[in-house]
Amino acid sequence: MNLPFALNPALKNLPVYQPGRPIEEVARELGLPARSIIKMASNENPLGPSPAALAALKGAARQWHLYPDGNAFYFKQKLAAKLSVDPANLILGNGSNEILELLGHALLGPGVDVVMSQYCFLVYPLVTHLLGANPIIVPARNFGHDLAAMRRAITPRTKAIFVGNPNNPTGTLASRKELRQLLDETPPRVVIVIDQAYIEFLENPQDLVPLIRRGEKSNLILLRTFSKIYGLAGLRLGYGIGHPDFIAALEKIRQPFNVNSMAQAAGLAALDDAAHLKKTRQNNLEGMKLFETVLREMGVEFVPSSANFILLRAGDARRVFEELQAAGIIVRPMASYGLPEWLRVSIGTPRENQRCLAALKKSLKAPVQPRRRGD
Repeated sequence: MNLPFALNPALKNLPVYQPGRPIEEVARELGLPARSIIKMASNENPLGPSPAALAALKGAARQWHLYPDGNAFYFKQKLAAKLSVDPANLILGNGSNEILELLGHALLGPGVDVVMSQYCFLVYPLVTHLLGANPIIVPARNFGHDLAAMRRAITPRTKAIFVGNPNNPTGTLASRKELRQLLDETPPRVVIVIDQAYIEFLENPQDLVPLIRRGEKSNLILLRTFSKIYGLAGLRLGYGIGHPDFIAALEKIRQPFNVNSMAQAAGLAALDDAAHLKKTRQNNLEGMKLFETVLREMGVEFVPSSANFILLRAGDARRVFEELQAAGIIVRPMASYGLPEWLRVSIGTPRENQRCLAALKKSLKAPVQPRRRGD
């Protein structure tokens, strides 16, 4: 039926973000026991949450009847100390996705241009469309960001540029030189949003925090999350690092109590759990090497990844996705990202990786002929 009231016209053609399918939903649909299904679709930590975070949650549960600290004082103080910034440099979110939305409310509107890459995280164009702004999509280079072309795409109406680094869904990493050129040559009136959700998987990441710490780049904001390497995706905890005046503006938009008490307690403890991060990073490194080796042997094209997932060309990707799902393995089809022949597979435990690769070998009976990059 038609509604008797008008909705935001931006909703008319706004696509719905489709996350990786949850285990329980697939179990119900296929009549499989949930314990037999593995999920390798959403770039979660296959080793689970930080053990220190789990222990902290037991104590925090006694405070469920109380509202959380709306300013997350203790968590923010500890995070600021770890990053060697002032707490005023930090904005917390219900996942880093919420901070993307806060940025949209602070910066975007009709008549505003936003520059982003062809194969970028879908939330960037979603937020842009929702706020009535105009996404400027720059063609990818080797599945990654063409940062020089993105700089050239800036117009007098541009207010923001989004860069995922490492990028989701392709796993590509921008070079240090090109990223520095972007920072140096982007007009100060344009906000540079660097999404670093996967930065902890890098052995030697480019450290951009000093630019904010020293006040050199007031138009730079870095986004990070506890959903990936820390294993706290279900608690929704993310943060942004930026100039205090910009952070203060975002705080005006942020909902009170947006970070719940359980997320604060878990995040506080997870910051000290270096052992879990080291173990996760090693598991990811070994799993990535295995996938790359086997995919090369199979003749399957893939994009070298700097994150905790790998993008591979499956040809009839929908068929392969459904066959893997029927075998109790959930991966992510990439048609919604403009990559209909591709699947994104999160790195799992050694056993999960072997099971997924065996199913892929069975489903990809004939090698998929590689295409030249950029085709």
